[in-house]
Amino acid sequence: MVTIPIPTLETERLILRAPEPGDFEPWAAFAADAEAARFIGGAQDRIGAWRIMSVMAGAWIVRGYSMFSVVEKASGAWVGRVGPWRPEGWPGTEVGWGIAREHWGKGYAPEAAEAAIDWAFDTLGWTEVIHTIEAANVNSQKVARRLGSAILRQAVLPPPMNVAVDVWGQSREDWMARRAQRRIRR
Repeated sequence: MVTIPIPTLETERLILRAPEPGDFEPWAAFAADAEAARFIGGAQDRIGAWRIMSVMAGAWIVRGYSMFSVVEKASGAWVGRVGPWRPEGWPGTEVGWGIAREHWGKGYAPEAAEAAIDWAFDTLGWTEVIHTIEAANVNSQKVARRLGSAILRQAVLPPPMNVAVDVWGQSREDWMARRAQRRIRR
């Protein structure tokens, strides 16, 4: 059995950790929610949810990074999945997010994404972080803007998605300058 150390990241309100078997029930409910899954491949049944969760968990072995399960510190509730993601044929080094609808509006997506972006730049040595966002996905555009990202280019996601997206993002240098400004304000 191959094992690698998967980090646990913490923010003020969240824990970002490796997906665990106990995450499956809330993950499956999230995947089945047509509105929550609208821009991430559409609603999935339990078998589809299992496959996606397993792919993301397996990417830790294959790539050395993947989406984290995001857990609310106060309640222990599974909030969603956020983190670095680059399947074969992807248009760049992405930090993406998907939050269960009952946790929308709490600021969890940008909070978790900020921690994941810091980790991707600091640990993985990425030079750019992107977010692939469909033009109709206004909520994710707001998150990208809060992170300081802007539209860099357009792309079409590889099969089976085959979806036209705006590629939002920023360079490592821009992120580091923004991070320095955040620290000064604190």
